[in-house]
Amino acid sequence: MAEDHVSGSNNKLVLRSATKAEVPILLTLIKELAEYERLSDEVTATEDILSESLFGEHPAAEAIIAYYNDEPAAMAIYFLNFSTFVGKPGVYLEDLFVKPHLRGKGIGKALLKKLAKIAIDKKCGRFEWSVLDWNEPAIKFYKSLGAKPLEDWTIFRLRGKALEDLAKQ
Repeated sequence: MAEDHVSGSNNKLVLRSATKAEVPILLTLIKELAEYERLSDEVTATEDILSESLFGEHPAAEAIIAYYNDEPAAMAIYFLNFSTFVGKPGVYLEDLFVKPHLRGKGIGKALLKKLAKIAIDKKCGRFEWSVLDWNEPAIKFYKSLGAKPLEDWTIFRLRGKALEDLAKQ
C-alpha cells in the first residue's frame, strides 16, 4: 500500500502500511486501545508475537498506521475473511484505535475510507467490524458513515482452556 497523504489546514495526516520496525508502535497503540476498552488484562501480545503474526512467513493480518503531524496517531488492524453467501472475500477490521487527544480530526474516517478502498480493490463483497455495545461515540460515528449494525447476530468466542478442551474432544 502506498502512503496516503491527507492534508488539512496546518496539519498533515499520513496513512501507511505498518512495517516490522513499527511493531513497538503497534503494541503501544494496542495497549492504549485495551485500556480504553477496559480490557488491559487481556493483552498478551508481545513484540515477538506481533512480528510473527503480522510479518512472518504466513501473516494473519495487516496493519495501517496513521501519523498526524509525524506523531503515531492511530492504527487499523484487518484481515481478509470470506462470505459463503456472497461468494467473495471480505475485509474484517479487527481493531481501529485513534488516540483520544487526536479524535475528531478525521483520522478514524480516513482509516475507514482507506480500508473501504482496499475492499473495493480486492473485489470484496463486505467490510465488517465489531464494536462494544457501550461505545456510543463509535456507534454513532459508524452509523454516520452508513454502516448498519447486524442486530440478529451474536459473536461467540472460544479461548484459553475452553478452546483447548474443544480441540481435544
